[in-house]
Amino acid sequence: MIPGTQKILAKYGIAHMKQCIARNNAGLRIPNLTVNTFHSMTRLQQKNRIPLDLSYDIIKTDMVKDGDKEMSKPPIIILHGLFGNKLNNRSIGRNLNKKLGRNVYLLDLRNHGSSPHSSEHNYAAMSEDVKHFITKHELNINGGPIIVGHSMGGKVAMMLVLKNPQLCSMMVCIENAPVSLRPNADFVKYIRALLEIVNDKGKYIQTLKQADDYLAKRIGANELIRRFLLTTLKRIRMSDPSSTSSYTFQERIPLTTLKDAIVKGEIAAWPLDPALERWTRPALFIRATQSHYVVDEYLPIIGAFFPRFETRDIEAGHWVNAEKPGECAECIAEFVERHED
Repeated sequence: MIPGTQKILAKYGIAHMKQCIARNNAGLRIPNLTVNTFHSMTRLQQKNRIPLDLSYDIIKTDMVKDGDKEMSKPPIIILHGLFGNKLNNRSIGRNLNKKLGRNVYLLDLRNHGSSPHSSEHNYAAMSEDVKHFITKHELNINGGPIIVGHSMGGKVAMMLVLKNPQLCSMMVCIENAPVSLRPNADFVKYIRALLEIVNDKGKYIQTLKQADDYLAKRIGANELIRRFLLTTLKRIRMSDPSSTSSYTFQERIPLTTLKDAIVKGEIAAWPLDPALERWTRPALFIRATQSHYVVDEYLPIIGAFFPRFETRDIEAGHWVNAEKPGECAECIAEFVERHED
């Protein structure tokens, strides 16, 4: 066993037990599965799983000359969080493209943005989609791409490198940790409010302002969160000539599928065990000081999975990649340049 691992795993076990107790107290059914059973089920699901072709944007750069040869630097792949899409990471992507001089790929994960929809929404499936993307586009060059993920995308990035240790050269996780948490009740509340706007069918809610006012009344979130959530809807003109209203809202993404994934714990879950999976390449964890997603108590667990991890703190809330894209890019660029030297 790795030196010091017994103590770390003991703490991991205690944390996991507390999380299970909390989830039981919340009335959430937790399957009584052993780690070995989970891995057997995962292998069975992976046999039958067909990865999806993800939608993406690319921020291109010129080739970098090395003597008389032209060679491309390992690209960067950025993954968004829950309810997000590739457009959320345009600013940080442009910053990284400029600072590091390499192609940056902005992906839409399954059931988000312009990517295909599926009834299966968990980290194993999402990480397989990203693996398929890397393989299909032949991005595993010069040691492999640098994978960056925010929130839900951070867990996808962690799952990807832990399950495919040779695929990526570095990993950056923004505002998440390899731990299981209670499902976030706020997320369910957000989706219910969005579905109510859709189901209104333009009777009372026809404009973006009316939709925003409705969200403000129903969820009480700040303007930034409401504006972010409204990107999951699209405003369309009514085609029914008998309708008294002109516009209504449709969902861009399968909100019911995402609600089911949240309620079942698929988004808050972390199914891997540090006794079975470790990734020994460089890993960076960016924490927002006004958030509780990566608290100090999680650092030993992070170290068990990622022994070469580093942390950086940025004064911001959970959506630090959107609030402070420049500072995020500076942290990532310094990390990448130092480990590529």
